[in-house]
Amino acid sequence: MFSSRSIEKAGPGGEDVGRHAPSFYAATAPAGPAAPLLDENVIADCCVVGGGFAGLGAALALALAGRSVRLVEAGPLGWGASGRNGGQVHIGWNQDQPWLERKLGRVTAHALWDVALQARANLDTLIALDPEACDFRPGHVHADHKPRFVAHSHAWVRHMRQEYAYPHLRAVDRDEMRALVDSPGFFGGSVDDLGGHLHPLKLALGMAGEAVRLGAKVHAHSPCTTITRDGDGWRVSTPQGSVRAGQVVVAAGGYATGLLPQVDAHVLPINNFIATTAPLPGDLADRLIAGGRSVSDSRFVVRYFRVTADNRLLFGGGESYGWRFPADIAAFVRPHLLDTFPQLRDVAIDHAWGGTLAITPDRLPHMAQVQPGLWSLNGFSGVGVVLAPYLGMALGDALAGRESAAFAALRALPAPRFPGGPALRWPTMVAALSFFALRDKI
Repeated sequence: MFSSRSIEKAGPGGEDVGRHAPSFYAATAPAGPAAPLLDENVIADCCVVGGGFAGLGAALALALAGRSVRLVEAGPLGWGASGRNGGQVHIGWNQDQPWLERKLGRVTAHALWDVALQARANLDTLIALDPEACDFRPGHVHADHKPRFVAHSHAWVRHMRQEYAYPHLRAVDRDEMRALVDSPGFFGGSVDDLGGHLHPLKLALGMAGEAVRLGAKVHAHSPCTTITRDGDGWRVSTPQGSVRAGQVVVAAGGYATGLLPQVDAHVLPINNFIATTAPLPGDLADRLIAGGRSVSDSRFVVRYFRVTADNRLLFGGGESYGWRFPADIAAFVRPHLLDTFPQLRDVAIDHAWGGTLAITPDRLPHMAQVQPGLWSLNGFSGVGVVLAPYLGMALGDALAGRESAAFAALRALPAPRFPGGPALRWPTMVAALSFFALRDKI
């Protein structure tokens, strides 16, 4: 039997699953599709645990293939990391292509890049489900916060253009970076015109609406309490109902801790925090980030930011590795924001929230068949906006009998464990992450 750590609270933050986090996204998203509480015992071909990008992608693909599918989510749809992240559209994985070539070989690295491009094309398809709702804007800037990093960034651009014939990426020197991002703290970097940013909760709700239209049954406020063997299938239990299914997909990210102990050794939840300012004058917003692009910097504890459709600065900065969120998240994020944009010291913060994401030791997604018919997919390590929907769909397609190159690539990824075993993986990893966070300041 597999069981959850809590059915009323979820994640290291111990959050209330009855409502969305107090985010800008929750304040500006439309109502999603009807997702009634699961209050009966039902049978389906597949049960998906988790109403984020990966779970919704799996449910959408299964429904499109004509399979009966039930999805259960502990909170509202899109409640977890999928509905509250930075909304940045990154092309690729959370390791760059030269790293993938060194670790996995050139052939595998090229296959993974092909999957990344397919995932980006798939995102356009998902945005087109409701193109006005996702607030997509093109262009992503990588900003180097140390002068010594610029040469590496420019070499990476050359490599991507030559080895992968990727034309959307270009190098940026210090003068152009200052024109792109009105901050004294960056020294060069790159621009990817195929990247960008969007409203992630609107994207999740659009995916949910399409899955429902195709016949999937989705249930909010229905946390998975146990997953047990039931004959040749599985039973996913919730407080007031259950789903008996031949196949189960657990795609709950950092909120799945304790549900599948075999997976916990490979995935670690960490907390990240975001704030949005009050709306800025249009000319100020345009000066902060030219062209409305998204930006992420070169820190290990990355700072990421963008201007929203209503001219707020949305800024992510700072991580915590304990079990609780800061008491005042706005005060936690503000020093990082002002270090980047000191000209905003008098601007109010209107929204501040935290979330829990799942990371892996090598920052590559983790997929596993825990037992026959029981699958897990998570560990997107901060780049799930593009990859998670597509890889969730790839897993759903495979369970419907249609294996793709993306599914093959997922199966070929390494699956390292965190050091220290179940008892020591958390303190061991916290020590390592704290070291790298300290290195950002040197």
